[in-house]
Amino acid sequence: MASSSNGASGPVFHGATPKKGAVWQTSRFAIDLAQPRVMGIVNVTPDSFSDGGAHASTSTALKHCEQLLKEGADILDIGGESTRPGSPAVPLDAELARVLPVVREAVKLNVPLSIDTYKPEVMRAVLDLGADIVNDIWALRQPGALEAVAAHPSCGICLMHMHRDPQTMQAAPMDGDVIPAVLSFWAEQVARLRALRIDPSRVTLDPGVGFGKTVAQNFALLARQGALLEGGYPLLLGWSRKSSIGAVTGIGVAHERIVPSVAAALLAVERGAAVVRVHDVHDTVAAIAVWHAMRAQESQQPQEHTQSP
Repeated sequence: MASSSNGASGPVFHGATPKKGAVWQTSRFAIDLAQPRVMGIVNVTPDSFSDGGAHASTSTALKHCEQLLKEGADILDIGGESTRPGSPAVPLDAELARVLPVVREAVKLNVPLSIDTYKPEVMRAVLDLGADIVNDIWALRQPGALEAVAAHPSCGICLMHMHRDPQTMQAAPMDGDVIPAVLSFWAEQVARLRALRIDPSRVTLDPGVGFGKTVAQNFALLARQGALLEGGYPLLLGWSRKSSIGAVTGIGVAHERIVPSVAAALLAVERGAAVVRVHDVHDTVAAIAVWHAMRAQESQQPQEHTQSP
């Protein structure tokens, strides 16, 4: 595998799907990643860092799903447990009670449905109801998680890099160069999937912005995102309203970080992200439309030719 222009290199990911023209295979949908996709966040939690219980009931969560689709979301990502730094783990019964009623109705919307969970019991339950994607901050490292997705032979999978766990990750962030650490972690997790013959087209990778990393490391992930593409797997990026954005802008309130969040999402798209996970779908979709318009004009420009001396 060739090294990137910044000199970083990582392990070869055997069996990866090509970046160009990739398709994310999920339970009900083959999502075309030829253009960037927007994943809208639906937090069915009373304690999310960003929207703090605004969509905690089934009815409000479903209304939010419908609103995000009107705003242009391609995928919905439903989560029943907050993973903000320092957040306590949610008991299994509580997470199931929050998520399952929403999933039962949301699958009827006929759009790709992702479930943000690391519990294998939740994975099995939502996949049985027809959910399309498991988005796991633990990258299927919890006992039974790998077997849960393997039992559903076409569900989509997102493997995220996280240092430590949500309770301790920001109390003791990781040291050193974040890029090779993430690449090495991904290579290990992809090898586990390959051992079970899980098709690479089902897999996307998330570097885990804010999950046990310093502000500088998070922005290194953005600045050097090209190195993360070397494995050949599509990338899913979640910058929306993160504390690192607050750190560099001075905006302390999460829901006021809309403009810089959209800027980060657009920079991630410009650097090759296949999916961006966002709270502010309308503004992100609009920004990507501007980017598409610019790219369309670029493709029509004649190539410049220089004369030989």
